Amino acid sequence: MRLLPVAIAALIAASSVSAPVIADTDQLVANICNYVQSDDKNRLRKKMKENRVKLRNVYSSISCDGSSLLRTAYKSNADDTGEYIAKRMPTSDLAAPEADGKTILDWAAENGHSASAISAAIKERIGG
Repeated sequence: MRLLPVAIAALIAASSVSAPVIADTDQLVANICNYVQSDDKNRLRKKMKENRVKLRNVYSSISCDGSSLLRTAYKSNADDTGEYIAKRMPTSDLAAPEADGKTILDWAAENGHSASAISAAIKERIGG
């Protein structure tokens, strides 16, 4: 008989916890995008560490105004942060096509970023 009240209490507790997590995730993504756009590598690292998040695990799920983090870094001329991101990513992700079917290096070359420090870091990582 005591099992039902305990189960109901657990269900209520679990449902009340999930709503703030979504809001925190949205805020985390917004902060990450802002730090990349402002080329603030130190704050990006600190935020990722505070939230126990690894770039390699969340890179593909983060979009900043429809662009990946590396594309955002290119557009913002955020070379330090872009290099940091490139060095933390698995080579398979760096060589894989993004949502539009282009790899990050192909996109960079088409948009005049092939000589940037970010491109150099990516090429070094993938051995190209």
